[in-house]
Amino acid sequence: MKVTDPSGQVWRVSRRWVPWRRRLKGNLDSGPDLGSGFDGLGDDPISLILAVILLILLLPFILLLVVAGIEFLLLLLVLPFAVLGRVLLGRHWHVELRQGWKPWWETAAGDWQASGVRIHEIADAVRRGHTPTATLGDEAGRG
Repeated sequence: MKVTDPSGQVWRVSRRWVPWRRRLKGNLDSGPDLGSGFDGLGDDPISLILAVILLILLLPFILLLVVAGIEFLLLLLVLPFAVLGRVLLGRHWHVELRQGWKPWWETAAGDWQASGVRIHEIADAVRRGHTPTATLGDEAGRG
């Protein structure tokens, strides 16, 4: 649920669907723009050396994309079972408050219905200007 506080800051209040957080940070779209730079590589040894150097420089970005892709596929594989288990077995849900997409605060909220009520309570509090103190992210470490 999207909520705006009195100062105009946008907050999101929602259930956390899986029992873990993603570990990769950053924007995967922020890699270098390669364009069509590979068209100019020729058949000579100097082009081979340049291609190997370019591959070595791009290897961290390639590995990051592979790891993020594998994590995303595993998330898609596990997510239906995690949600089904939570709903059928009555597992407790966590409600989190995010500033934009950055986690800010979370709390245990009980079953599906109780977490829905808690989401609306937190959203109403944020609308009135009563934002909880940060317990997650960079802001929580600052005293």
